[in-house]
Amino acid sequence: MDKTLYTLIVHSENIAGLLNQITAVFTRRQINIESLNVSASSIKGVHKYTITVWTTKDIIEKVVKQIEKKIDVLQAHYFTDDEIFLHEIALYKVSIPEFQSNPIASKVIRRYNARIVEVNPVFAIVEKAGMTEEITSLYEELQALGCVLQFVRSGRVAITTSCFERVNEYLTQREEKYRQQKERKEL
Repeated sequence: MDKTLYTLIVHSENIAGLLNQITAVFTRRQINIESLNVSASSIKGVHKYTITVWTTKDIIEKVVKQIEKKIDVLQAHYFTDDEIFLHEIALYKVSIPEFQSNPIASKVIRRYNARIVEVNPVFAIVEKAGMTEEITSLYEELQALGCVLQFVRSGRVAITTSCFERVNEYLTQREEKYRQQKERKEL
């Protein structure tokens, strides 16, 4: 079976321990998580998990169903790369002596539209936002020049309008349900 890189977007209440419950779904199926990014969303009280995994369509559908069964999960959806807008951010710590001794290094940084965000006598920090392939290519070129001291990437962040529309619809329905329950109690 051919595996595809899927991006799962999960919206949930901000509850302690939920991340453990979600990652346990992958552990039980022995699916390696390629990247994981968790943050507050634009909706108050709702957190967004962006998870990437290599798997088959059949498996990803089962995983999403299992995640949606978690009580604090509002919704979970999976996407292929052509269905979402995605980006990563990477930081490269480069040695100033090696960087300055090689005139190609600054040309490489400009070619990738990266920017230098910190400079001191020992090292510089280069920041690159973009697609995974660009971030990896820049790393490989800087590494070949012998100036990389450290490298870190954020993991994928992705956005799709359909998810937020569904979350907003869910929250509106939930608020209406609570309002109706409150009215019944007052009677």
